[in-house]
Formats: sequence, C-alpha cells, structure tokens
Amino acid sequence: MRPFQYTRAQDVPTALKRREANPNAQFLAGGTNLLDLMKEDVERPDELIDISRLSLSQIKTIASGPNAGGVSIGGLGKNTDAANHPLVRQNYPLLSQAILAGASGQLRNMATNGGNLLQRTRCPYFYDVSMPCNKRAPGTGCGALEGINRMHAIFGWSEQCVAVYPSDMAVALAALDAVVKVQGAEGPERAIPFADFHRLPESTPEKDTNLNAGELITALELPKNQFAAHSYYLKVRDRASYAFALVSVAVGLELNKNRITRARIALGGVAHKPWRAYRAEELLVGKEATEVHFVAAAAAEMAEAKPLAHNGFKVELGRRSIVRALHMALNEGKS
Repeated sequence: MRPFQYTRAQDVPTALKRREANPNAQFLAGGTNLLDLMKEDVERPDELIDISRLSLSQIKTIASGPNAGGVSIGGLGKNTDAANHPLVRQNYPLLSQAILAGASGQLRNMATNGGNLLQRTRCPYFYDVSMPCNKRAPGTGCGALEGINRMHAIFGWSEQCVAVYPSDMAVALAALDAVVKVQGAEGPERAIPFADFHRLPESTPEKDTNLNAGELITALELPKNQFAAHSYYLKVRDRASYAFALVSVAVGLELNKNRITRARIALGGVAHKPWRAYRAEELLVGKEATEVHFVAAAAAEMAEAKPLAHNGFKVELGRRSIVRALHMALNEGKS
C-alpha cells in the first residue's frame, strides 16, 4: 500500500471542502472495498478523508417532498442497520433480502449504504495491475473481452469494458425506483434517480457513476409503494454464501386480485450497472400473474442479451431466474 495522509472530517461542509482542495483524495467510510483496492495498488489516493463519524445514518419516514410517505436511509448508515430496521423490513422487504444476500455479517456491520453503491467491479482483470483494463487504466484495453469472461456482462457492454457491477443492495434499489441524494462543495443538495446513478461503460468505463467530482452520498430515498406483500430477491451463485451473483433478480409486484397492475424487475450480475428489465415489466402490466405470462416476459427480456465466449449460460439462467423470482414474489416468498 502506498503512503497516504489521513484526515478526520468533523462535519459535512469540512469533508466536502477538504475533498475539493485535493482532487486525489477519497472519502473513507466503512472501507470494505476501498482499502482492498489500495492494498492491490488499484486505487492510489494520497489522502483519505474519514467521514465515518458524520451524522448521516438516520433511517426515517419522509415527511414532505416528492417521496413523502416513503423512507429515507442515511448514506453513512451501516448495511446491517438498514436491513434490520422496522421501516425497511415492513415496507421494503425486498431491500432487506438483497442486503442480507450480500457478503458476511462482519462486512455488513462495517459497510455503509452509500459506500455499497460505490463499490467497484470484482473483475479479476481490474484487480490485476499486470493485466490490461480500461476501467483501471484507460486506453490499455479490456483483458476480459477475449479472456476468461464467465462472470461478465451479457447486457450493455462495450468493446471498452465487459465488467459487471457487484452490489446486491443496488439491484433492489433499482427495482424500488430509489433516489440518491448527494451533496457537493458548491450548490444545493441534488437528487439522482437510481436509474441514472450508475453508468454503462460505453467509451468511458473508468466512470462508474454520474456523481460529480467530490460529491458525497447523503441519503437514499425509497418512494412509497405497494410491493411489500409481493416482492422477492433471488441470487444465483456458485456457492451458497459469500459469493457474487452469476445472476440475481429483484422483483416487486402490485396486484389487483391476480392481475398485475405494476411490476418492477431488476437484474444483477449481467451488466455494468443494475439492469432494469423494462421489456419484461411492460409485458406483465395488465396481465394475469400466470406461468405463461412470466415465461413470455422473461424470454422477451433475455432476447436482447449478447453473451460473450464463456457466459452464454447466463441467458438461460437469467430467463429461468426471472420466472422463479416472479413466482416467489407472487407467493410471498413461498415456493
């Protein structure tokens, strides 16, 4: 690990000003991903600004504004606290399931909600500094494109990058139409719809999000919805625990008797960002919640997949996983 300066911020304005003064500094919260990247010489900040003690951890009902009646989750709250909070468990069980499907209890006790969204890909070519990687070193090429790409993208990839985004929590947030509140050193706090927060690689794979330089995630807002009774997070992986998803599916359904009035589906493990299954959602709305319609919606979504040399299995796996997750959501988590 390279030498760095350590600074502890006492409040949000101080943290933001310090980051503005040093473009090569990074915020340090839980550190569960950043410190690993520093040890591997992937990230090389010359200063860490410790924001872990800032008062941005509250979970509360939103009293006013466009998401009134929903829930606000502090950006510096721990994943464990978010997963187990009564407001989340009762109203957004999909989010609780997704958080608990990720990592170990020890990591969830350290990892922050904002930091979870900012974790970087686990692509082995990104972590290995001896290999070409446009995300780590723009212009060097993508080692995974013609290399071993079993774990990589089948949607939205470009010739510059085929890496996938690793967070489970973010897949649920995508399905829940979350909003990310961020604050920079200049200007008022702004709100980013979750669909616009992460980026596809295109020609700039080094840019994971649409955050401006030095902005800090202050909170996540969950709009009020009626998905609680019919939602499910399905994670398919190589082993039963502590593994990243081959494919994951977050589903939320609103029903009038057995007719689907609203559907939200997001996929993980298949793209550079949480992948919203808009085609499948559109086909399901107004339909009866039946096997036939589930299969048709899943097939329509996966028809646009573009697998690489070693991950063609993800297309069929994704199709089956969407159908399975829809059934689990319909049956309130029961097989």
